[in-house]
Amino acid sequence: MNHVVDSSAWLEYFAAGPNAAHFRKPLKQADRLVVPTITLFEVFKIVHRQRGEDAAIQTVALMKQGREIPLDGSLAMQAAQLSLELKLPMADSIILATARFYGAELWTQDDDFEGLEGVHYFPKKN
Repeated sequence: MNHVVDSSAWLEYFAAGPNAAHFRKPLKQADRLVVPTITLFEVFKIVHRQRGEDAAIQTVALMKQGREIPLDGSLAMQAAQLSLELKLPMADSIILATARFYGAELWTQDDDFEGLEGVHYFPKKN
């Protein structure tokens, strides 16, 4: 089974947050890891803002050990359909469409995905 880890989960893992252990399994299986390019964008931006460009580059290098999936026209249309159907924001719909297209389980702590089929959701802990 392939895995897609959404941006919130990547950030939680890299920050060694309270939910980090939940995401260790899929992140340790680089050969099954599918990485939508939108997650590279979101994680790079947040890490760059919080810790600087060098840290952001190193973080993305780790993410790219998985299979990087660009957004093409077909995937964009599938994401748009999911966005309309499930009322998801753009990035979330792209992440979910990618997971579904590649037969992957989605790992997240983003409550937009709570209750969706094929999603491992772990509520954020403060």
